Amino acid sequence: MESDSAAWVAPMGAPGLPLEVGPTRDGIDPAEWARTHPDTVSGWLHTHGAVLFRGFGITLDTFGEAVRALAGEPEAYVERSSPRTELRRHLYTATDHPADQPIALHNENAYQLAFPARLVFGCLTPARTGGATPLADTRRVLARLDASVVTAFTERGVRYQRNYGEGLGVSWQDVFRTHDKEAVAAYCAAHRIDVEWKADGGLRTTQVRPAVAVHPSTGERVWFNHAAFFHVSGHPPAIRDALLAQFDERDLPSHASYGDGRPIEPDVMEQVHGAYAAERVAPPWRAGDVLLVDNLLAAHGREPFTGERHVVVGMAGPLQWAGVRA
Repeated sequence: MESDSAAWVAPMGAPGLPLEVGPTRDGIDPAEWARTHPDTVSGWLHTHGAVLFRGFGITLDTFGEAVRALAGEPEAYVERSSPRTELRRHLYTATDHPADQPIALHNENAYQLAFPARLVFGCLTPARTGGATPLADTRRVLARLDASVVTAFTERGVRYQRNYGEGLGVSWQDVFRTHDKEAVAAYCAAHRIDVEWKADGGLRTTQVRPAVAVHPSTGERVWFNHAAFFHVSGHPPAIRDALLAQFDERDLPSHASYGDGRPIEPDVMEQVHGAYAAERVAPPWRAGDVLLVDNLLAAHGREPFTGERHVVVGMAGPLQWAGVRA
């Protein structure tokens, strides 16, 4: 660590995740502090997977500078899997998903060829009840899985299927930020996504990605995929049953299988969900909090909530599967 780190450190939640830090005195600018202590920030992040900056009083007006200092220039949110509103250039609501529904633990954009290295969340208004952003250390999630499960996913990868629109989820126009089918086809061809246009004008895409990554700085293997997030078993039971009653597997809004197309066995999915649940921590938000997440080392989600909740996010430091594949 650099000298005069100008922060106190106190662990919270489960051991190590997230690390909570706060100012030693009033008037400390978190962005300026982060710019002058990059090795401290990286050291904390690589050890713990996520760092919660508390007591700095972040607002929407100051959030962008905090993102740039902690993670780099924020990137556009493309190939979307969650509805979001852009509040400033490349700064978004964390999600516009209905408040009464949970969002399962996942790593941001792991189904894409390129994805952010770091995520920065800012809490402008905490929910009245619930609304935490749960976290799970993906090193520990991986360690909980049977060796045979890890080998199967490492050898086969994960095949992601998405059907856009159909009255559920996000439309292809919102996902790809265009109404031009040729532009969608060109994007998908460049990003190794198979495209199937339906007779009704809808779109089905499939893509195969690895399931395990190696962190580019720490060299650690991590469980890094959307298998549990996209798999129909990841929904709450009532939603899962309703989806299966309404759609054939091929027409589900999203679904995951092994990369060769074979179904993921129910007991394997149960084990994956259980590993996430065992490592899950959910520190409550306070107004002005900033949460820095290493996207490879920590999965994140969202609890259901009541009342007004205003959490924003910026994503930065693009990585590619070609540089982290195990």
